Amino acid sequence: MNALLARLWPQDTAQRVFVAFVLLLLAGGATALLADSPLGFAPALAAVGVGVLVVDWRWVYYLLLTTLAFSREFPLPGGLSLDVPSEPLMLVVLGCLLVSLLTGRTALTRRELTHPLVLVLGLMLLWAVVSTLFSVDTGKSVKYLLAKSWYIGPFLFVTLLLLRRPADVWKIAACHALGASCTVFYTAVRHAGKGFSFDSINHALTPFYINHVIYATVLALLLPYAWYAAKSSHGAARMAWRAAMVVMLFGLFTSYTRASILSLPVAGLFYLVMRLRLTRWVLIGAVAGMVGGALYFVQENNFMLYAPNFEKTIFNGNNFEKHLEATYKLEDVSGMERVYRWVAAVRMLADKPLTGSGPATFYPEYKRYTVKSFRTYVSDNPEHSTTHNYFLLQLAEQGFPGFALFVLLLSVTLLFAETLYHRTAARPELRRVTLAASLSLVVIIFHLLLNELIEVDKIGSFFFIGLAVLIRIEGWLGDESAAAAS
Repeated sequence: MNALLARLWPQDTAQRVFVAFVLLLLAGGATALLADSPLGFAPALAAVGVGVLVVDWRWVYYLLLTTLAFSREFPLPGGLSLDVPSEPLMLVVLGCLLVSLLTGRTALTRRELTHPLVLVLGLMLLWAVVSTLFSVDTGKSVKYLLAKSWYIGPFLFVTLLLLRRPADVWKIAACHALGASCTVFYTAVRHAGKGFSFDSINHALTPFYINHVIYATVLALLLPYAWYAAKSSHGAARMAWRAAMVVMLFGLFTSYTRASILSLPVAGLFYLVMRLRLTRWVLIGAVAGMVGGALYFVQENNFMLYAPNFEKTIFNGNNFEKHLEATYKLEDVSGMERVYRWVAAVRMLADKPLTGSGPATFYPEYKRYTVKSFRTYVSDNPEHSTTHNYFLLQLAEQGFPGFALFVLLLSVTLLFAETLYHRTAARPELRRVTLAASLSLVVIIFHLLLNELIEVDKIGSFFFIGLAVLIRIEGWLGDESAAAAS
């Protein structure tokens, strides 16, 4: 009898794990039958998930990227919200990263951790903590800090760990492009039922996107990756990327989003700027224009000259051409509502120039600083949106230091991208990756002039991924130089 039990008893760790799982599964099945609920299987499923994570957790990262386009925002108590499934998956990936680093299974190099882009991001987080200490709503500001950690951890540091060769960049982009293309088909079917009309686009893309701006921005930022991935691929892969480009361009143009359509030629212009080594001069010109414009509008309250006519400021929902005409005549309601909030943001800055009101506190704080002359039909703001300008949002919420650090991050990024473009002249595959990441970042930065999108999971993810790709390219070039020297 003892000999029989000895033979049946598991002889190694693998067998013991298998037996334990079978017993857990049987117990779960019995619980499910008795309780008449599938929740009895939850422990067994959780055990499978933990086991897979222990063996290889990279699949969760790619699952996160693939499901980004389908993520939806769900409200939480206290006025907060959670993007599902993206943010729960971000937390899982962040946890796996921390465990992996603590156990020594993976490691980030000193060169990566001390890279200027990482250091500036660290300073931005540090200042956000300082601003949170003086926040008008500490709960929202703390949630902002937590969200930043589970954005930067998965999309910056995990991306750095997983990028081992240039082809991995196309794999990462393909995950998001696949999901985004599926949402284009879904939107097109619903939009076609309304004759692809301008005023029905927001309805067509629900529930996966809050509005057409986020939808169009996702498609626009992926197009540089699709373009250069097609150039780097062959056969079926090249055809698939070209098909994805056609699908995303169709979605972009039928979204009727002015800024997103314009961002593509802007990215093309920046390609010329990098090629001619003019980035620093463009940045100097942008800063000079920003300072000059601010001085002009502040002097003798010149900004009041641009107050809209309440009766003429309208939304041409049935006619896109009239919508464009109203834009340059300063009669478009969405454009003038932006001005209404920009004025409030500047007045908030004047009240708290050093620390701002605190991260993620612009709404509803800004309503105390608005000027009634700029009020429009949509100023009630039931969707709780913010400034529609990320730079002014940084000024209002985190004061001059937070704004300066963000501008420094963008400036260092664009100058770094230009340097990499010229350093990769002899490596066409690296140059294509450099251009894809750089031009995608330019598309995102351009949108920040009219929207606040870094905290949107579908867009902010590729902002940090773009930074990681640029850092990794420098590493590849450095490794190549070291190999040649030896």
